[in-house]
Amino acid sequence: MTGHQDHRPGGAPRGRTAGRAPTGRRPHRLSRTTRALLAALTGAVALTGCAQPDLFLGGAPPAPEEAIRIVPGDGARGVRANGRLEVRVPTGRLERVEVNRTSGGGRQPVAGRISRDGTIWRPVSDSLELGARYTVDAVALDGAGRRTSRRTTFTTFAPAHRVLGFYSPESGTTVGTGLIFSLVFNRPVVDRAAVERAVTVSARPAVEIAPHWFGHRRLDFRPRTRWRPGTRLTVRLRLREVRTGPGSYGVQHKTLHYRVGRDQVSVVDVARHTLTVHRDGRLLAVLPVTAGNEDNPTYNGTMVILERHAVTRMDGDTVGFGTEYDIPDVPHAMRLTRSGTFLHGNYWASPRVFGGLNTSHGCVGLKDIRGGGPDTPAGWLYRNSIVGDTVEVHNSPDRTVAADNGLGGWNMPWSVWRAGGARH
Repeated sequence: MTGHQDHRPGGAPRGRTAGRAPTGRRPHRLSRTTRALLAALTGAVALTGCAQPDLFLGGAPPAPEEAIRIVPGDGARGVRANGRLEVRVPTGRLERVEVNRTSGGGRQPVAGRISRDGTIWRPVSDSLELGARYTVDAVALDGAGRRTSRRTTFTTFAPAHRVLGFYSPESGTTVGTGLIFSLVFNRPVVDRAAVERAVTVSARPAVEIAPHWFGHRRLDFRPRTRWRPGTRLTVRLRLREVRTGPGSYGVQHKTLHYRVGRDQVSVVDVARHTLTVHRDGRLLAVLPVTAGNEDNPTYNGTMVILERHAVTRMDGDTVGFGTEYDIPDVPHAMRLTRSGTFLHGNYWASPRVFGGLNTSHGCVGLKDIRGGGPDTPAGWLYRNSIVGDTVEVHNSPDRTVAADNGLGGWNMPWSVWRAGGARH
């Protein structure tokens, strides 16, 4: 199954998702590039999914765009600081609204309130931050008690010649040992060596950390091997007044701190339909899963959990699958690639597929219940995972995930990684 957004701020999900097609992958039915183009033509930024349509249970939910109305519109760009931000339901009530802002200060939640009658959410502040990307996740219940979820994104106006590096997670987060620190810039960087000198990543205890550029917009940092548990990471962004190209300058002057938690590695064996979880070298669990089907196999290789969603929407129409699936409330979803590979809960498939059949459109599904159960296999994995945890996929007929798809840099040999620095 697949879902959400592309590599760049304001981009879209995996091919499998709207936006940029994943690299290094052979085509199925339509080529990945063709699917991505179809998705881009639709203008959709919604998530994609991995459902097996003939196994889906229940009637079609109401259209999320009608059930939950969000301003600014999905995919809006250049929204001004005084632009209106609002989530509203014409009937029923809002159950949950989460809004996050990604900007030069990292990913931050936006404070807001749901009205007493439950029909409208507004932010506490009436001013939007310029040069930022906003993500809105809303869940509502209609009069019949049916749950609908919707995700939208929009970006605000960025003043000319202002260069920002977007990063996630936010400073102060405890992360897994597989985290690669990644900066994605809002504009191409011409003088990559100058930017590289202005960004430093250090660790305590000390290890060698090397930068690697993916094109002119993305700069990643990683050590030779995964971080040691308990390591303290410090990232210094000294980009203010740094000339990044003709007439363009950085604006950030920040110090970020992260703590590396326990070492957890989950191994997916596609042929055996299992997910085995080890923490600090100790076996925690072996869970039955369903992975990508023959036409849409799951990527092989080492991936890293990028983000976690208690519930999210996955829509096949965003990637050229038409009406094959549109699941508004996929529970316990954890993103593995920017192109849309997820670990997630699956409540619509027959129990026989878990541990026995591969039926998804590329994601790895675990048994769950509608709404997400805390004690289901998916709920257990979600509760015991954090951003930065490592996930390895073996025995899939597909190729190894590309190094720039999510935090796939662990699949690149150390010598090749080090050679990707601007000052190497």
